Amino acid sequence: MFLTDQLLLNFQRCHRQAFLEAYGDPNARGQVNDFLLKLGQDKQRFQQEVLSDRTVVQPNYPHHDWEAGAVATLDLMRQGTSVIRSGVLLSPKTEQFTLMTTPDLLIRRPGVSALGDWLYVPVDIKLSKRPKLEYQILSAYHAEVLSVVQGTSSEMAWLYLREKGWYSVDLPKVMPQMDELLTRLLDLLAHQVEPEVFIARNRCSMCVWFDHCYAIAQSQNHLSLLPGVTPSRYPVLQAHRLDTAAALAQSDPIQLHTKTGLGREVSSKLVSQAQAFVDDRPVFLTGSLGFCEINPLPTAPIELYFDIEAEPSLNLVYLHGVLLVDRQRKQEQFYPFLAKQPEEESQAWLELVNLFQRYPDAPIFHFCSYEVQTVARLAKLHGAPDRFFESVLPRFFDLHDWVTRTVSLPIESYTLKLIARWVGFEWRNSAANGAQAICWYSEWLETGNTEFLEDIVLYNEDDCRATYQVKDWLAQFLQEQLELNLSPLACGF
Repeated sequence: MFLTDQLLLNFQRCHRQAFLEAYGDPNARGQVNDFLLKLGQDKQRFQQEVLSDRTVVQPNYPHHDWEAGAVATLDLMRQGTSVIRSGVLLSPKTEQFTLMTTPDLLIRRPGVSALGDWLYVPVDIKLSKRPKLEYQILSAYHAEVLSVVQGTSSEMAWLYLREKGWYSVDLPKVMPQMDELLTRLLDLLAHQVEPEVFIARNRCSMCVWFDHCYAIAQSQNHLSLLPGVTPSRYPVLQAHRLDTAAALAQSDPIQLHTKTGLGREVSSKLVSQAQAFVDDRPVFLTGSLGFCEINPLPTAPIELYFDIEAEPSLNLVYLHGVLLVDRQRKQEQFYPFLAKQPEEESQAWLELVNLFQRYPDAPIFHFCSYEVQTVARLAKLHGAPDRFFESVLPRFFDLHDWVTRTVSLPIESYTLKLIARWVGFEWRNSAANGAQAICWYSEWLETGNTEFLEDIVLYNEDDCRATYQVKDWLAQFLQEQLELNLSPLACGF
């Protein structure tokens, strides 16, 4: 079996993913989604830009015939080719496994090796803005296999990053970490023991095995489906036989904190979250009473619901969507401030500023901190009236913060999609999401097909309307809970 650099990368991210790639049923493997396909295309374009002024040679061999690829690569290395692109390096490790890696580039440098008076160093070209540890470990893996192929240790390895350019990997520092990971991966594959399922939505949602693993987790009522149960907290809970939502729901938060060493707030939230799951109902976090009293969630004559769409690879904010709700007139109006081309970003921004100024007393509801951070950045980048941000900032209300501070819901993740669907809202396009919107905007720029823009605007409007529905549900729920908890009976009279 070939133990590839991609398999090692998968193992760093998820042991189970690496196992399934090696031994899983191919029929259970899902399709690569549009967003990941786009990232692959973006990487190819970036590599072409980086290599546009270089002469590179790529080994010629039949598709996926890795032995032939390794022979062709070694031939180029023996010839002293200056830059080899997508070379194949193989190194037998055990009777069962052969190490295989395909660095983006092999660059010749002066030195002594089995090849002659030269040697090669590996280079990976990454879209990332920073040298992630997982990429540095892959560089160390390249260097490890390369050292066997050329008969001498690679003296260095490089990453080429989107903004920082060349980054030298500290091989003496990273190599031990790579060796430890490789040993564990070899052990996993040799013994063929399938790792336990664990759903971490921030990491799993893009994986081609997600549907397969999620179905297993649901059938087991796996505790990882409970928000707040992280990979580091799960073994702690397991050690105290708290590996079901029912067991956790019956726990006393103070005792949970004492037994496990988990923080007081974490323990309390885990118990209330389990209770919400088991009872299938929202659980008010009584500790938030003071927060609600000091910072009431407003209901105003005019309210604005705000959502942004951006294209990170272009560092572009191309759509500001605002739903204006006039409660007195019982009217709603959606405003999409759209940059059809990247150079129109500033114009879309100024249109948003004008709307915010037109309703100076209207609270602005959004979901998560991204909108506030982006408004602050764009105000500096494109300009705004004097003291604009200072006057607008107090009007922002982050509903994600409000929900997670005040209530535990019987849902698996506190995303806008899951919260809004729980309160009864549905998106008109069920396939729409933030990643898909990025793909649609890219398709619009490439094809000029306005249907892609229409899909984005529809999705953004639904995000704003979902935020509106969540806000109204939360405001009513909190009012009921405050009245209940502050009644004379609740106070002991």
